[in-house]
Amino acid sequence: MATSDRKLYLGPKLRVLRRELGINQTRMAEELGVSPSYLNHLERNQRPLTAQMLLRLANTYDIDVRDFVAGSAEGSASELGEILSDALVRDIGIARDEVLEVAENYPGVSEAIARFYRALSDLRRLPGEAEARGPGTPAPLHAPVDWLRETVARAGNHFAELDAAAEALAGELGEEEPALLQAAIRARLKDRHAIGAQVVRADVLAGTLRHYDMHRRRVLLSERLPASGRLFALAYQLCAQELADAIAGQVARATPPDEDSRRIAGIALTNYAAAALVMPYDRFRQAAEQTRHDLPLLRARFGVSAEQLAHRLTSLGRTGARGVPFFMVKLHRAGIVSKRFDGEAWPFARFGGTCPRWDAGDARDAERVQTRLIETVEGQRFLTFALALPATGAPDARGRAVIAIGCEAKHAARLCHADGIDAEKGEAVGVGPTCALCERRGCPDRALPPVTRALDLHGYERTASPYPFRRV
Repeated sequence: MATSDRKLYLGPKLRVLRRELGINQTRMAEELGVSPSYLNHLERNQRPLTAQMLLRLANTYDIDVRDFVAGSAEGSASELGEILSDALVRDIGIARDEVLEVAENYPGVSEAIARFYRALSDLRRLPGEAEARGPGTPAPLHAPVDWLRETVARAGNHFAELDAAAEALAGELGEEEPALLQAAIRARLKDRHAIGAQVVRADVLAGTLRHYDMHRRRVLLSERLPASGRLFALAYQLCAQELADAIAGQVARATPPDEDSRRIAGIALTNYAAAALVMPYDRFRQAAEQTRHDLPLLRARFGVSAEQLAHRLTSLGRTGARGVPFFMVKLHRAGIVSKRFDGEAWPFARFGGTCPRWDAGDARDAERVQTRLIETVEGQRFLTFALALPATGAPDARGRAVIAIGCEAKHAARLCHADGIDAEKGEAVGVGPTCALCERRGCPDRALPPVTRALDLHGYERTASPYPFRRV
């Protein structure tokens, strides 16, 4: 039988879609023009999903048929069968029809088993990998967020195809002033995609800041979102519609290892495209150079938040038109790093937190840039610029976050916030990679002893550093 003639039993996916839409079987059957009993048979895999029904689903609920059909029970059953043939459970002798039944009717269970097995496989590899890596080398990270960070780092946080496509889309919209650009995006969503946009009360969205209602084809924006958030949310929706193929192609080339990684990559790259739409490459880079990277001015000119601006500044890697090679980090009140892009030069450890002597987390002002000149143990100098971020929009949020960007001190002449600082000979704050890896002696701010040295403690004296250690 040809692949195109293969019968599709996608009952669980149909059921999940209906639940996401928040409608019952009777309502969906009415909208699709079928009887409730027929829809019930489809959801229970007692009838295959026909091509005509797939088209009705796509037209009625604005779904991508490729995504809806992808990863159906056939692939899931194959993966599940492979997992259950592992020596650990092979003796149970699970029949193939049982495997098929679980894969077809309980896709969530299949995915959970697959995740457990991937974690088990990683654990099995650790002893051998640790021996091959040698002592002191950190284990590789496999979580979706860590995979995404590695993927973005390999690309230098620059995706040329998406940048070019978003820049062309911005040219078609033809507006530069943020309020006019937002209006143009709203009009394009409405005229070309029949998608409306509406600002609603915070209690309607119950903790969500943006929600796309597939059923009614409208973007709901929380009243808590500032103007920059509303502009970005609408740009995200437009890019999701018009740049879907380019984004999907970029995700595919990244070869995500699992479904969660694929989804997080899709979201991240759509965010990237949205930033490139709001801050088109050439215009934004020229503005950054002309203003000497005046962060508050750039925020006002493009109508973006400090976090959106920082992300965009790290992505200016176009051949022949590169920007300053910034790194970026988002720090929370407890010193936890929630976002990071290492850039070409990152003065801190790749894993874990930053140095406690780098006080970027103390930034209090959302408009006044806190500038610091820091120097590593190896003598490298960096300039960092930090801004406090406003509240997240959640009324019960207590955490305070700071966004900071930085670069090597040799770029000081291109940065207005470094004026008055002697980047080469001025006094700099000595920092380390992170306490556990830092061998800077006598540091009064040390929070942990270095794992590379033995402690040198004596009852007859107390040093300024809480963890004195031996030189050798």
